[in-house]
Amino acid sequence: MKWKIPLFRMYWDEDDLQLVHNAISSGMNWAVGPEVTMFEDMIARYTGSEFCLTFNSGTSALHASLLAHGVGRGDEVIVPSFTFIATANAPLFVGAKPVFADIERETFGLDPAEVLKKITQKTRAILPIHYGGCPCKIKELREIADEKGLLLVEDAAEAFGADINGRQVGTFGDVAILSFCQNKVITTGEGGAITTGLRDLYEKLKLLRSHGRQDNGDYFSTTTVMDYISLGYNMRMSNLSAALGVAQMKKADYIISQRRELAGLYRQLLQGIPEVVVPVVPHGYSHVYQLFTILAEDRDALIRHLEQKGIMTKIYFPPVHETYFYHSVRKDKSRLPVTKDISGRVVSLPIFPGLSRDDAAYVTSEIRSFYRSKS
Repeated sequence: MKWKIPLFRMYWDEDDLQLVHNAISSGMNWAVGPEVTMFEDMIARYTGSEFCLTFNSGTSALHASLLAHGVGRGDEVIVPSFTFIATANAPLFVGAKPVFADIERETFGLDPAEVLKKITQKTRAILPIHYGGCPCKIKELREIADEKGLLLVEDAAEAFGADINGRQVGTFGDVAILSFCQNKVITTGEGGAITTGLRDLYEKLKLLRSHGRQDNGDYFSTTTVMDYISLGYNMRMSNLSAALGVAQMKKADYIISQRRELAGLYRQLLQGIPEVVVPVVPHGYSHVYQLFTILAEDRDALIRHLEQKGIMTKIYFPPVHETYFYHSVRKDKSRLPVTKDISGRVVSLPIFPGLSRDDAAYVTSEIRSFYRSKS
């Protein structure tokens, strides 16, 4: 369907085109190259992390994070159900069991009190997400992980640039992952990254993402024979993707500022609609609005109305534990009342740099029109 107002558009300018063009016209270094290192350095500096490694997707980054820590068969990993399915699938990739815990209503992240209830002798890690670009209760989860001796893996796929009192998400966990899929704050089309402050982990991840090869230089530009010292995978980000990432990083602050400005506009325009609740960002929390999500009465009918008007929306997220795979194949019987309530009312509205004030006004006027027609 051709949408009058899509859910998102990738933000790009001539710099994106030029840097990708330069990478292609070099005639080499398409798979690996200098832009990969440059992109990693830019992410590390921006987030305040000591180390950064890029991957071909956020999902690969999650997989590698658990592999690098030796999470495996017999282990349990506490995850939310209110997330993209990759968060829950990652423990299964390494033979561990995802254990679903409920969320809290303020940030839609894992509820620390519910996490405590799920911890057993088999629990190895906690894997929270920062929903839609808003930090979760990560400080409280850090305390639990420290107290219980657990690994804390931050899934910051949706929250690049978000912070709590100036400290960037992705720096609270033992390891954190980012995503640069096409609808994220900055994009490489598809891609991801891991940030960490641990050198040993960084070195282990380098082996995991590139076939277990001990690189002493660029594999494609040397006659030196390189050894393979562990089992590894092909999880590398290409230099072409990284070139786009470098260009995107140069305007990351602008992109985030535009998202925040649009979110503020939406808040103003949605005032006075009693059927709609716009979540409030906790004090000291900085939201980047990868998603602009509201809670709406008669949500499904509202989505159909907006679709008829050419406005795309999306439900982020239906509960993972209720998908066919988890409910029917894995026989998961989790009871998560807050997740069920929130997921039954959320709807994400279009938000992206380039969305005009008139577009936002059209979206909100159609929401207002829908509820007026029902009164």
